[in-house]
Amino acid sequence: MAKTAFIGMGVMGYPMAGYLAKAGHETCVYNRSSAKAEKWAAEFGGRHAPTPREAAEGADFVMVCVGNDDDLRSVTLGETGCLAGMKPGAVLVDHTTASAEVARELDAAAKAQGCGFVDAPVSGGQAGAENGVLTIMCGGDEAHFAAAEPIMAAYARATTRLGDAGAGQITKMVNQICIAGLVQGLSEAINFAQCAGLDGEKVIEAISKGAAGSWQMENRYKTMLAGEFDFGFAVDWMRKDLGIVLEEAKRNGARLPVTALVDQFYGEVQDMGGGRWDTSSLIRRLKP
Repeated sequence: MAKTAFIGMGVMGYPMAGYLAKAGHETCVYNRSSAKAEKWAAEFGGRHAPTPREAAEGADFVMVCVGNDDDLRSVTLGETGCLAGMKPGAVLVDHTTASAEVARELDAAAKAQGCGFVDAPVSGGQAGAENGVLTIMCGGDEAHFAAAEPIMAAYARATTRLGDAGAGQITKMVNQICIAGLVQGLSEAINFAQCAGLDGEKVIEAISKGAAGSWQMENRYKTMLAGEFDFGFAVDWMRKDLGIVLEEAKRNGARLPVTALVDQFYGEVQDMGGGRWDTSSLIRRLKP
């Protein structure tokens, strides 16, 4: 069993840290709003700390899951950041969906003080975190990944190293590109079926086991048909992720015409007041 810290008690971090505690790892948590950290400690029997630095002191592994690059820098760097409290040989594992640039920055900062770093964004959403079945895409040195993998197994179904620092974030960008296109296609298909007077549920049942099938279709079609979007991965977060994707595409020269278009469509959903709706709410903008 390892001594761990978890920074960020959001909808993802709270249950992920819980799985660390359930697996027997001694866990200390930090959250910007201390009430959530206190609630977690009471529920799972761990500890909470007033700063990321204090949460990380003495830990073998420090996990982070926050909102964006700026949030990530604020809890990892500086006098109160977790890196300042980490002992030599400890490994920082970042589960935030962030830029590859900040992943490389943190890798360098960790190495400068004798620590390891793994960028490890996740896929599976809130349900995946709550059920401990996340897919994790990793970048970093092989030795640091090998050390962290059995710890991440507490909340992961699959964990894969894709290359050096930043490779995990690039792979998460690939994941979001795929999802954006799939959800838009599914939205158009369901709306098309309904406009044609077909029973949407029967149509999906007929095609879902063939080449058109996808996780999005299997898990979202019923709520899309019902116009229910108050759950799951929020549009605001998807737009943040797609913004990272499009910036990276400018650097590497990739052409992403469909992704850029779907990003605009999500902007329309935000304008409709749907920033906190699930990403499957793309179908809402097709309705009169």
